[in-house]
Amino acid sequence: MTGPDFRHIELGDVASTNLECMERARAGDAGHLWITAERQTGGRARRGRNWVSEPGNLYSSLLLIDPAPWEALASLPLAVTLAVHDAIASVLPGEAAESLRIKWPNDMLIDGQKTSGILIEAEQLADGRRAVVIGCGVNVAHFPEASLYPATCLADQGSAVTPQDLFARLVVSMDRTLNDWDQGRGLAGIRDAWIERAQGIGKPVTVNLPDRQIHGLFDGIDDEGRLMLAMPDGSRQMIASGDVFFS
Repeated sequence: MTGPDFRHIELGDVASTNLECMERARAGDAGHLWITAERQTGGRARRGRNWVSEPGNLYSSLLLIDPAPWEALASLPLAVTLAVHDAIASVLPGEAAESLRIKWPNDMLIDGQKTSGILIEAEQLADGRRAVVIGCGVNVAHFPEASLYPATCLADQGSAVTPQDLFARLVVSMDRTLNDWDQGRGLAGIRDAWIERAQGIGKPVTVNLPDRQIHGLFDGIDDEGRLMLAMPDGSRQMIASGDVFFS
């Protein structure tokens, strides 16, 4: 991937930008395609949760076809999260930019309040290609009042950026970060940069799993982006998916 030579389709109301990308992939699209929408009527977050998607925020998805060998894709979310972090940081005033942190696995927090989410989906297509869709939603002008975590938006943090301006920055930062990731070959640098921007390293956390809660210290991430949890008995648990709450 050399240069931000992505195609871009801008839509009005859609069910979901991720779904739009995947449908185009199934129809034979070559990828390297961004889709943005003014509003989503069926936006989704991780674990099938709804994502409030009224006009004024950024709703975007990037379609990639065969972006890396299958075994390397586990680390793709780390690169994507860095790209979103850096795009948002570039439009925030000083104090807000300094307080922007990554909450595992891929949420953005400003002073502890969620301002964006990422949903990555992959599908093996009928023609043998593998489609990967990277969905990025950012609270630009407003945020949901009732959500799993405290939330905020860029406007409330002193930014006058528009969804269109933020998207332009995201295209550039995503291109740069995917090149740095280099199909997984640049993982070491990506992982280090992720950890530098992470919220709560070395602090107590509670991880909600489908069947139980686990308490421990956030001990960083491994090369596949799994949360490393230091347990009270001295052991370490690797968590691939869960909801993290800081104590």
